[in-house]
Amino acid sequence: MAEKEIQVARNRCQTIIDRIHRLPARTSITISCSRTLLKLALSELHFLSRSPSPTLSLSVNVGHLEAVVHLLEQPFVTAVSRVCKPIPVSSSSSFSSSKALTVHVDIVCTVNKNPVWIIASDRNPKYLSWNLYLKSRIKRLLDAARSAQIFKPSSILLFFSRGLGDFFFQKLCDEFGAFEIDFCEELEGDWINVLRTPYKHSLFLQIKVDRNSECGSVQESVVDSVGLELQEEHTKVNLDEEDGLCSLISRLNLWSPKVKPDGDLINFDTTALIALVSGISNGCSEKLLATPEIELRQRFKGNFEFVIAQVLSEIQNPIHAELAGVISGKRGMICESVLVEFKELVSLCGGPNEKLRADKILKHLMVVPDSPSERMMWLPTTRKLALKNKVVFGTGDHWHAPTLTANMAFVRAVSQTGMSLSTIAHRPRALTGDY
Repeated sequence: MAEKEIQVARNRCQTIIDRIHRLPARTSITISCSRTLLKLALSELHFLSRSPSPTLSLSVNVGHLEAVVHLLEQPFVTAVSRVCKPIPVSSSSSFSSSKALTVHVDIVCTVNKNPVWIIASDRNPKYLSWNLYLKSRIKRLLDAARSAQIFKPSSILLFFSRGLGDFFFQKLCDEFGAFEIDFCEELEGDWINVLRTPYKHSLFLQIKVDRNSECGSVQESVVDSVGLELQEEHTKVNLDEEDGLCSLISRLNLWSPKVKPDGDLINFDTTALIALVSGISNGCSEKLLATPEIELRQRFKGNFEFVIAQVLSEIQNPIHAELAGVISGKRGMICESVLVEFKELVSLCGGPNEKLRADKILKHLMVVPDSPSERMMWLPTTRKLALKNKVVFGTGDHWHAPTLTANMAFVRAVSQTGMSLSTIAHRPRALTGDY
């Protein structure tokens, strides 16, 4: 391998390292994932720097790492929980007799609010083998995905950074139901394919893990039975445009038995509902600051500092303005457990105005049965992974709806298990009793 080629490869490794450090916060990539990527990039750099000089044929990982990092930089990749690590395979899988009880997955994340596995290939399509490599690997991945518990994906995405021949493409379509997908975003009035640069010949394929999913029919039946009643409730509510909460919730789309939810759902947990109706979020902040400290301490006791911090945060950045962009054009849902908990908290701690706001917001949300996803319930129930939270977040996961929450302790605990979960964080707010 010529010294010039070695230096080019070293420079590519250094660029990868720099890009890893700059991965967008949007991906919610864990520290563990970043460390794994850095370790792989540094190992490759060390290999290219040692003596005697390595041969070109031995250095095969730089292009693969570039492809993985490029995917992590894309706007459609979120909630990254595992990178370049094996996934444990259930012993019930069809190949459990094999010595290797794991499959390698490049990225475990969320795409379009659905949990997915992404496999990146930097191989020259001229040297791919269907029977000896591609077919067997895809079959192993699908078997593992179908038997997976915590890591179970809805789809497997295959990214061929150097393209794929017509023969292999047709084989994947015919035997595994693969289909090509494009991820585009709007840029100054034009739509661009976010993967075509620098990968001009790349191909992105999707394979559904369970082709005959029952999720859609379940959702449709719930909307059929409850949607019309909720839509009628909408017409009874007189939205005062000067009311900040009413202005906010008017941004939610109506539920209708004639319109099947299609990627526009948002799941509210109890913290989100409290934040919406709290007096702090609805004009009481200045009044609270003007109240003598001794009176506030008597009122909020050990939560005094917590409440004041929220008041100052609200004055600086009003939470309704922050959430407006999050919920606009969405259909809001809550599960039965959240409904019960929210009503109890408002009844015990809410003031008259907070109770009125609670009634108002509930008329704009669909209440669905507690139906946590199977993969969420496979997580062990611990102090950090409480059952009630698994039910709430798992119901959102079942409906492919991100959960709006301030419960970041639970989100972190889920992330530490390696599961990818679609969530939207908001700043916490407390009930004030309309003080």
